[in-house]
Amino acid sequence: MSEKNREGKRTARERLAEEREKQKSAERRRRTLIVGATVVGVLGLAAVIGVVAANAGKDDGADAGPVVAPSGAQGKDALAIPVGKDSAASTLTVWEDFRCPACKAFEQAYRPTIHELTDAGQLKVEYHLVTLIDGNMGGTGSGASANAAACAQDAGKFTAYHDVLFDNQPREIDDAYAENDKLIELAGKVDGLDTPAFRTCVEDGTHDGWVAKSHQAFRDGDFSGTPTVLLDGKNIYQDRTMTPAKLKQLVQQAAKG
Repeated sequence: MSEKNREGKRTARERLAEEREKQKSAERRRRTLIVGATVVGVLGLAAVIGVVAANAGKDDGADAGPVVAPSGAQGKDALAIPVGKDSAASTLTVWEDFRCPACKAFEQAYRPTIHELTDAGQLKVEYHLVTLIDGNMGGTGSGASANAAACAQDAGKFTAYHDVLFDNQPREIDDAYAENDKLIELAGKVDGLDTPAFRTCVEDGTHDGWVAKSHQAFRDGDFSGTPTVLLDGKNIYQDRTMTPAKLKQLVQQAAKG
């Protein structure tokens, strides 16, 4: 091979290496911008951009009133709504916003598995409610729906109402959940929830201060966005190999000891 040809091939290899490095750099930048993804079988497959917590640094809930935790709330400062048995070998910690599309995608993909595992006593879920969309898009629907979910917890109906809120989630730019009438209307889809006590709790914003404190805990935790999903402390939402089947396997293995 002539010196000229060798030099040409060397230059081509260098150009290729430079191009690959550029692509890697671009991919790293892209990944830092992507917080959530639509979950269809595998977390993070579809490129739905989640909510960036950096935009949520507003003075959320400064005038939210006293901190009144819902019935049965647990954890530090009673900021977690528990579902499942305390004796479960595994704990799933979920930070969610009822206005967050990526949260809805996660729920649609993982809800059947989560319900199966909690019903079997193998998994405990600790739900933390967040108001990122209110801060990023404007409005009050994240906070109002979180308060309503806490009111449902008072009535022992959190899980069912939680699911109804995600099933009926409005478009991200639509602040429909800011309307108490809408939240009360959706309560009608849960047997026994639409009571005078629930309506008063929703209309008075009984748990607004608690919701604001929950959101502050999210910010203090330095999480990147919603949903944030931790299995026994490990962030599984960022694991691109995670599936409902894999989650089930991990939980059942832990249950067996």
